[in-house]
Amino acid sequence: MRNILWLGALSLSVALIGSEIESPRDVVVEIDGTRLTTADLERKNPARLFQARNAFYEAKRKAVDEYVEEYLLERQAKKEGIPVAELLEKHVNSTIAKDPSEESLRVYYEGIDTPESFDAIKGKISDHLRQRRIAKARAAYVQSLKSASNIAIRVAPPRAGVSATNAPVRGSLDAPVTIIEYADYECPYCQQIQPALDKLETEYKGRIAFVYKDVPLPMHANAQKASEATHCAGVQGKYWELHDLLAKSKRLDIASLKQGARDLHLDGAAFDKCLDSGEKAEIVKGHLAEAQSLGLQGTPSFFINGRFFSGALSYEKLREVVDEEIAEKLPQKASR
Repeated sequence: MRNILWLGALSLSVALIGSEIESPRDVVVEIDGTRLTTADLERKNPARLFQARNAFYEAKRKAVDEYVEEYLLERQAKKEGIPVAELLEKHVNSTIAKDPSEESLRVYYEGIDTPESFDAIKGKISDHLRQRRIAKARAAYVQSLKSASNIAIRVAPPRAGVSATNAPVRGSLDAPVTIIEYADYECPYCQQIQPALDKLETEYKGRIAFVYKDVPLPMHANAQKASEATHCAGVQGKYWELHDLLAKSKRLDIASLKQGARDLHLDGAAFDKCLDSGEKAEIVKGHLAEAQSLGLQGTPSFFINGRFFSGALSYEKLREVVDEEIAEKLPQKASR
């Protein structure tokens, strides 16, 4: 589970009529003869319906992905002249060993917390491991069918107009991909994803702009000052150096923040004055308010070219989205 952001975020409720959310020109309310549309609502608060649209997109995209899988399996089964169940038995189930080894079962058993004896649940563990292996083999087989096909998903994701204003940027905003992260230095899930972000920035250097926005969660006593500290370091031109240090460290108390500044050879007295006085608190509060307006409910949260993602994403997922965005930009660039 992700850390939950109790910020009084907007409660979003939407009724889906037919198969799509309203278009911007749809009239949503009439007051004393004046008709107000979805566009009017969004001009007042652009982010109010974003989370609802994103939830709808994710549900629709999942349904499309499942349909693609069913279509490919049915098509392949027709080619081979057999039912889908027989196709899966031939290409998936038959490739899996019938029973996991005794050693595998014991290793799994030692990793779970149960009062039952090994012999009592040995059969259940065996069934569970076999089903997991079948699921992986099926996914690999479906992926092979996808790789042999020309598939273009036409379901467009919603995009939020999130600005990089008043936030530090690493890289050029002219890069094809901008990643905006809303995070908390004390959040364990933010720390968990940091190696994946570091790897991504290295691999896609020059093609990614990375923006960090502070969302210190109320249950984390050191998060607010840790965020302020990075902006105090930014006054002396070392925002990212302290950011990187704190993103990898769990030492976030005031004394450690000040020691970190000295380790980076900052002017210690100036840094201490900035941190102790709360000089940069308003910047952090601004980021927090923005997170509220976007309806964010946890950290880390990301907007990748305006597309919303939450939680500790895997490196593979991050790379997949970045590649999609770069590929989308290439035709546009070539047509200019």
